[in-house]
Amino acid sequence: MAQGVAYFGGKQAPGAITSAVAAFMVMIGALLVIGSLSRWAAVVAATISLLSVFPWFPGPRVGLFETPITTMLAAVIATALVCLGPGAFSVDARLFGRREVIIPKTR
Repeated sequence: MAQGVAYFGGKQAPGAITSAVAAFMVMIGALLVIGSLSRWAAVVAATISLLSVFPWFPGPRVGLFETPITTMLAAVIATALVCLGPGAFSVDARLFGRREVIIPKTR
């Protein structure tokens, strides 16, 4: 979400494609914060993070992800969220129920 807001915070007015990407990033970040469609939003967030490493991807001159290392870290975190799923206090947990892992006793 913060990286999407950084697109709008620049001194130059962003173009149409850059504005669309920034709005999409803010929307995906909001979905991750409230925990709605967490796995799909995390896949999109990881994809956008990986794409932003390339120079042809529109990016702000000022932002959180100044180096490719921090961008890759954000992609790894989003990938971990895909694997782990939403938290206990998310919208997804409210809609689909909390997952409970039952480990059977061994003899």
